[in-house]
Amino acid sequence: MQKGLFLTVEGVDGAGKSSHIEWLQDAVEQLGHEVVVTREPGGTVLGERLRELLLHEPMHLKTEALLMFAARNEHLEQVILPALSAGKWVLCDRFSDASYAYQGGGRQLGGAAIEQLESWVHPNVQPTRTWLFDLPLEVARERLERTRDLDRFEQEQGDFFERTRAAYLHRAKADPQRFCVIDSSQTIAEIRLELEADLLQLHHAFRETV
Repeated sequence: MQKGLFLTVEGVDGAGKSSHIEWLQDAVEQLGHEVVVTREPGGTVLGERLRELLLHEPMHLKTEALLMFAARNEHLEQVILPALSAGKWVLCDRFSDASYAYQGGGRQLGGAAIEQLESWVHPNVQPTRTWLFDLPLEVARERLERTRDLDRFEQEQGDFFERTRAAYLHRAKADPQRFCVIDSSQTIAEIRLELEADLLQLHHAFRETV
């Protein structure tokens, strides 16, 4: 039984989500909850090895999707589910929404194949809250290209990221109770005020259930 809270952050590369993860961790801890911070692909020894392959080695689209979910299954079994069962909050940088967006949308695999994998690997596990960091793609690309060397996904062309962003926004529109869309073109202070208000709501709701 899930006793903790599962939180995820999503967004196209360059949207700025990673800039807020450490702050979110501190904010959750300030509310009195033990938090496990992790990422996908990755989060386990095997997952991190698969991450290196996924980010840097060319492969068939189906292979890419299967490896994403292979890493995710290991991540769930070793990290996410044990932490939730222990009453901890889990803060994860990407989860299955990223597969719908990147493989399903960006690479045009479509949502049906991702849904099949999702229903096999984690049919009863979904985040309680997903913060989707969104901003115009030209701004995301500008931010990305001035910060680091680009991996295999980050090197994709603009139309790939248009499809990826559209897939993210489609999922957010379909599930507004779970998703909180963050305008990532705001200042850091404005974004964190928005996150703080949402975290407080989650905290109070969580306290009512325990």
